[in-house]
Order: sequence, then structure tokens, then C-alpha cells
Amino acid sequence: MAGKPKLHYFNGRGRMECIRWLLAAAGVEFEEKFIEQPEDLDKLKNDGSLMFQQVPMVEIDGIKLVQTRAILNYVATKYNLYGKDMKERALIDMYSEGVADLGEMILLLPLCPPDQKDAKIAQIKQSITNRYLPAFEKVLKSHGQDYLVGNKLSKADIHLVELLYYVEELDPSLLANFPLLKGLKARVSNLPAVKKFLQPGSQRKPPMDEKNLEEAKRIFRIK
Repeated sequence: MAGKPKLHYFNGRGRMECIRWLLAAAGVEFEEKFIEQPEDLDKLKNDGSLMFQQVPMVEIDGIKLVQTRAILNYVATKYNLYGKDMKERALIDMYSEGVADLGEMILLLPLCPPDQKDAKIAQIKQSITNRYLPAFEKVLKSHGQDYLVGNKLSKADIHLVELLYYVEELDPSLLANFPLLKGLKARVSNLPAVKKFLQPGSQRKPPMDEKNLEEAKRIFRIK
């Protein structure tokens, strides 16, 4: 029997958090090998573990996978979170890419220069309320089902609910006018595996603070 997936990244959200969420929602236990020093990253690069010289990297089923979306698609396929046919997978991909676009804006916010941060937050909030959340609310309203695609939990639901938690961290009022999204968030959050992941002491990572940001910059040699 194969061992637990092993996740190689630093001890923070970054580009690994959506992978942690997906594995947790699938009920999969995983190990984390934290990159704590620049030399740890160098070692992975030098031993050929990182195809493109970057993390996240996940060891699963005897292979070393890099590139976040490739990892997510593998996990979703393996644990039946990727629809029943080509059309469903296309919708799941389309919704997941929309989530990723907004998620990228929020992910990069800590790197924004202080004098530009307020304007950037205002821009992101506008994108959230005028562009992204209305689109997902409309999908749920159009079919009246519990989940985005095929009335069955998929990676798109898990990615979206993870994103809704980040939206709430930014400003809890942003979800006020989206009752179906709030319902989806509650529904997914109450699934036993997700509920466990949301408890204190799980492998879910907290929001990035100044200390965490400096640690990441040091490890990845970001000036």
C-alpha cells in the first residue's frame, strides 16, 4: 500500500494551501516536509526533484508532481472530484480557473507596496462583488442544485469555498448579498472531512502575516 502523500513547501499558505484543502476534503491524510532554509530548496533542486526548479512539489503514488494545477487535477481525478464526463470536467476547470484568478489577487496582496495597498484592496473588493461572486451565484441559481457541477461535490466547490474563507478574511460583509454562496460554504464546511480540517490544530495554515512573509522571502531568496 502506498504511503501518505508528502507535501514539500514552506510552513505557510502560498500555492500549496489549495492542495492541502483538496486532499483534506477528499479525506486523505498527508505529511508535510517543510522547507525551512534556502539550502533545503537547493537540495530539492539539485537532486532532480523539482522539474522546473520550484515548489509546490507533492510525492504521491511514487511520482514527484510539480505545478499546482497538475497536482490538483491528479488528486481530483484519483479521489473522484472531477466530474463524470468531459463536459463536467470542462465546467469544473472553467470554474476552478475563475477561482484561481481571484485567488491569485488575494495571494499576492501581502507583496503589494504599503502605499498602494489600500487601492489594491479596493480593486480586489470590486472584482469580488461585481465580477466573480455574482458569476458563481448565478451558476448555483441556474440549476438550483447543492453543488456547482452535476449536483455532486467536485474540486470546483472545494476551491470556491476555500476562496470564500479568504474573501471573508478580507471583509466579512462581501458575502452578504450572495445567499447561495453562503449556503454552499456552510454545506461544504459541514462535510466531516472539511469540518475536521477547519478545526484548530489541523494542517490548515493561518493568514500570512509580516513574520510569515519575511520567512518566505528568506527561504525563496526574494528581494
